[in-house]
Amino acid sequence: MALAMLNELLIEDPSPPLLFYQVSKTAQFDTLHYQSCFMQSVFAHFPEILFVHRTYNPRGKVLYTFLVDGPRVQLEDHLTRAVYFAIPAKEDAEGLAHMFQVFKKFNPAWERVCTILVDPHFLPVPTLAMEFPTAEVLLSAFHICKFLQGKFYQLSLDQPVERALLSSLQSTMCSATAGNLRKLHTLLSTCIPPAQLPELHSHWLLNDRIWLAHRWRSTAESSRYFQGLEVTTCILSQFFGTTPSAEKGLTALLQYMQHNSGDQASFSLGLSPQSDHTPSDVSAESPKVEQLVEARIQHSLHAICTGPAAQLCLGELAVVQKSMHLIGSGSEKVNIQILEDTHRVQPQPPASCSCYFNQAFHLPCRHILAMLSARRQVLQPDMLPAQWTAGCAASLSDILGSTWSETLDKHLAVALLTEEVGQLLQHCSQEEFERRYSTLRELADSWIGPYEQVQL
Repeated sequence: MALAMLNELLIEDPSPPLLFYQVSKTAQFDTLHYQSCFMQSVFAHFPEILFVHRTYNPRGKVLYTFLVDGPRVQLEDHLTRAVYFAIPAKEDAEGLAHMFQVFKKFNPAWERVCTILVDPHFLPVPTLAMEFPTAEVLLSAFHICKFLQGKFYQLSLDQPVERALLSSLQSTMCSATAGNLRKLHTLLSTCIPPAQLPELHSHWLLNDRIWLAHRWRSTAESSRYFQGLEVTTCILSQFFGTTPSAEKGLTALLQYMQHNSGDQASFSLGLSPQSDHTPSDVSAESPKVEQLVEARIQHSLHAICTGPAAQLCLGELAVVQKSMHLIGSGSEKVNIQILEDTHRVQPQPPASCSCYFNQAFHLPCRHILAMLSARRQVLQPDMLPAQWTAGCAASLSDILGSTWSETLDKHLAVALLTEEVGQLLQHCSQEEFERRYSTLRELADSWIGPYEQVQL
């Protein structure tokens, strides 16, 4: 079975890859290392920062994925950042040392690795430091974000508190300034019970060395970075993490990459992987309906929106294209779920959605674009505000300055709190209502003063 899988991998890859493996007595893989020529070229171009992600399958086998990272990496498809796959025999010091040694043997550029980003649960840091003695090993911002996000859900916090923490985490990750990190640290100390606070390792937020490796990104770049890694890790989990057979999982993953990533990445890098096929051997296939719809949506975005608005929306559309989405229609609204929390879309112009992106920018988000894609429709001018319409905006700084601001964040936070308080007041007894109203009355008077009548 293992050898059959190997043959399938070799047939699917147009260029001869590095494929190093050891097979056990039961004809199953003990170890496996895979790197195509293109992946090797990408690493040779961008070896400075290495991002290591681990994906476990149901039988406990772990897939190590090495991705390039850093300011110089400008690959359009985030999965093309993957430069090496490895399945060690055991996840101990000896097994990992062997894995890193094989990687180094076939990648001379390893000596130029300056930083290695790992997840918080990665324990064999000494082994990594020994194999890459000149590199600094740091926790990655993405893995810290996912770690905290998971902890927020595990703690079963009150829904308003959970939403506030998730919103603060999202905004902090997109703008990881020292001030924002301190605010998030303070918020955790305030909202999380003291007995559970150590589980969150909030001191990571105050470790400036971690965030220097991420802080160079702008807000928009950070958003695209996290979205891209989210898509990449979901794909890894979808193919490898859900398949008991490590060979089948890796084969399916590589087939997906070969069919979806190679050509675009080659164009972006200016590289041309070797191929036995001449241009005359390649016949253009008719585009699928979905591809035509997505192309029309892209065209409508460019035609109607300003440049900055189109870029923001195309980032949302990229997530839609790489995700599965479930769509349920109601009488007036449409429920859209893209492997995340459900959001409610109002399709009638001007289209709106309950997600933070749409509420903040008033632009078509991934949920609205998913609805358009499902309905085979395109963006219409009346679906977005005038300030985002092509020809109406002065400059990128004016647009971003007028929408994404601290005032807007405060407004959204207050609106969320007001809605929550309103719901609580509507569904309590008359006696409880009087007590809560009296408390709010006293709070409002204490803020504004006893000499002014405050309307509640």
